[in-house]
Amino acid sequence: MSTNINHENLPDTGELEKLANQFFKAVPGDFLEQLKAQQSQPDLPKPDNLLQQSFAPDESLLNITPQANTYEYAKLPKSVAGSGVSPSAINQGSVVNLQNPQTSFDDPDFKASNAPAANGGFPFGTGLPVQPPNIGFSYLQQPDIPVNNVPETLPVGEQFTSVPSNLFQLPYQQEQPFEAELRALLTHSNGAGISPQIPFAGLPSVNESSFYFLNNEVAKPSVNPVQKDKKVGLSQIITPPFDVNLVRRDFPILQEYVNGKQLIWLDNAATTQKPKQVIDRISYFYEHENSNIHRAAHELAARATDAYEGARKKVQEFLNAGSVNEIVFVRGATEAINLVAKSWGEQNLHAGDEIIVSNLEHHANIVPWQQLAAKKGLKIKVIPVDDDGQILLDEYTKLLGPKTKLVSFTQVSNALGTVTPAAQIVHLAHLAGAKVLVDGAQSVSHMRVDVRALNADWFVFSGHKVFGPTGIGVLYGKEALLNETQPWQGGGNMIVDVTFEHTQYHNAPSRFEAGTGNIADAVGLGAAIDYVSRLGMDAIAQYEHYLLEYATGLLKEVPGIRLIGTAPDKASVLSFVLAGYKTEEVGAELNKEGIAVRSGHHCAQPILRRFGVESTVRPSLAFYNTCAEIDVLVNTLHRLAR
Repeated sequence: MSTNINHENLPDTGELEKLANQFFKAVPGDFLEQLKAQQSQPDLPKPDNLLQQSFAPDESLLNITPQANTYEYAKLPKSVAGSGVSPSAINQGSVVNLQNPQTSFDDPDFKASNAPAANGGFPFGTGLPVQPPNIGFSYLQQPDIPVNNVPETLPVGEQFTSVPSNLFQLPYQQEQPFEAELRALLTHSNGAGISPQIPFAGLPSVNESSFYFLNNEVAKPSVNPVQKDKKVGLSQIITPPFDVNLVRRDFPILQEYVNGKQLIWLDNAATTQKPKQVIDRISYFYEHENSNIHRAAHELAARATDAYEGARKKVQEFLNAGSVNEIVFVRGATEAINLVAKSWGEQNLHAGDEIIVSNLEHHANIVPWQQLAAKKGLKIKVIPVDDDGQILLDEYTKLLGPKTKLVSFTQVSNALGTVTPAAQIVHLAHLAGAKVLVDGAQSVSHMRVDVRALNADWFVFSGHKVFGPTGIGVLYGKEALLNETQPWQGGGNMIVDVTFEHTQYHNAPSRFEAGTGNIADAVGLGAAIDYVSRLGMDAIAQYEHYLLEYATGLLKEVPGIRLIGTAPDKASVLSFVLAGYKTEEVGAELNKEGIAVRSGHHCAQPILRRFGVESTVRPSLAFYNTCAEIDVLVNTLHRLAR
């Protein structure tokens, strides 16, 4: 920054710093760590405008005494329709009392030590603010206002008026006593200025404008220099974190009540909930497009065919497949694995050949191969895992040999959450001359998948695991390999010509889609892919990793708990047992609090027995879950442990 700064016609910088402190009092707690880190930086020359000011929180405003039934003093940098709140220029510094709009920080009778604080609290002394499941601290978005209604520039001269008294009321206040540990929070910086607990420090750019993010270019929450005299929009000031409360509004079922408590859905590894966009798309299909596809000249057949094949194109792009011909619609990952076993496996495997699977597999990636092995005299070998649940690559290489014809393994364990070294496993198998199938049922909802980079011969997943409908899934296969494989089912839609003496089949994908398919749900799957693609798989992965780290740290503090599966590289799946309780008893107690988890063997008995248990309790997280929901889970487990 240049030291030759023209200060003419600018407000006093000390006053600007005060106003900036007041503004950042309204920003969620995650930013405080970064601001503290900025505070520790060497002094720089004074800036020539507000946005170049090195913002640092006034700690006298942060160490606040809690009071019952009060709300934070906050500055809201956007309009709230229907609430009486209007935007105000940041550099005006008018800060409103959410309970009494007539009181502001500018009031000479106001003292920071008397400022009331929100009652959300910091659970278990972590210094992390509670994130409520349905109403949040979002400083970018208030209820019922789309992000694209945020003014690009902040008008000058408008004053705040009254705010509904319940605007920032937090759920679970009675269960989360407020602990003002902000000084401890401010000491958690990692030295680089960014806390490792902040999701989206280093958020990558996305290609298209997303409904949920105002700025797709800035890599981390920061204050950015702008040209003098240029009007500045909110998106140029700070890059927002993942706003989970915006996302939650798209999922109607999350407003459901169970046993008098708002639903907390932590059973995402079993199935994910569906956004309104998917529900509406399926409804629209039946209202306006319903027809069988292909082979008809009428309008509805054209609409249905366009929608169905359009969904196939979306899946191709989602997986980065080379062609739409490599995407086969099936009922789910289970059917896809059975398709490969009963078509390619039946044709190409012979007595004495070997199939390798891992100890992490779901039953759907064990039983079809056992059936084939029993029928054809094949041998199945198993890749072992270590005590953390990680694949032992050295042991895997010892299993490979000239008789290895197929390696079939999961990219993410449904029982433990372990992320396997998929690319290495595929590469080693190909060096041995084997084909490879990757079960992506648990990976597609948590991470970006590139089948061409992975180079697997087949990749399978289920739509309902990635926020789409049940009864629809995908088999990806290399096009030449699919065309060399005889179909496992016969009927209409998969043939070129039929006589009583001979049938000629279509090439892929039609040869594997006999009969009338699940057209509407394929279209719904396309809508689900649109949804997660707009959020951004990288953004989803980062937020879920943040939730996983948060949950793991708190669960470790529960007396008598044993976590099963502690690999460093995990998706957002947790498995545990609690001393003194059967897993179904824990599940039943959590259900009383409205918490849905899976209790049982998760169709993965071999891996659980590797750890000496028959069943576990399995909370599994998705991008619509919150820290507050995790707090309720952990509070309940603490109560049981006591």
